[in-house]
Amino acid sequence: MKRAFDFILSFLFLLFLSPLLIACTLYVLVIDGAPPWFWSKRIGKDGSLFLMPKLRSMKTDTPQLATHLLNNSNNYLITGGAFLRKSSLDELPQLFSILKGDMSFVGPRPALYNQDDLMELRTRYGIEKLKPGLTGWAQINGRDDISIEQKVELEKYYLDNQSLKIDLVIILKTFLKVILRKDISH
Repeated sequence: MKRAFDFILSFLFLLFLSPLLIACTLYVLVIDGAPPWFWSKRIGKDGSLFLMPKLRSMKTDTPQLATHLLNNSNNYLITGGAFLRKSSLDELPQLFSILKGDMSFVGPRPALYNQDDLMELRTRYGIEKLKPGLTGWAQINGRDDISIEQKVELEKYYLDNQSLKIDLVIILKTFLKVILRKDISH
């Protein structure tokens, strides 16, 4: 049932948000050139690797590291990149990953292929069994303002308590957090 929910909702969101996605894509092209999207190597369900699309908010020569690990990450942002990130518009292309089945709407955020510390903790608690999500329990309970250990604790709670009701609450609260720009530090 979750896969059908993800497929239908991602299709509807892509249909509804395609003008915004096209506008953002054109903005990046005009401001910083091609490519407007980049494909980030991420860890999916059961440790499998997949390529996750994102709207490019950073310069093309930015190292593929978690943003908090970059020295002066603001130096890598394109003009308007901070807005794209804080408004989560850079995440819109991930709707294609949900449609394809690499991701779900709700689950742990997909780790970069080189985030060994995060994946070690997720494996210890069985969280790698979950399909990664566009949003999740950790995103609505702290997002960028909590430690990796706290994120994994929250992801473990979601693993143990997942349901359609919790997914709907997470999706609703995500919209509210994005609109209010709460708990977003980069």
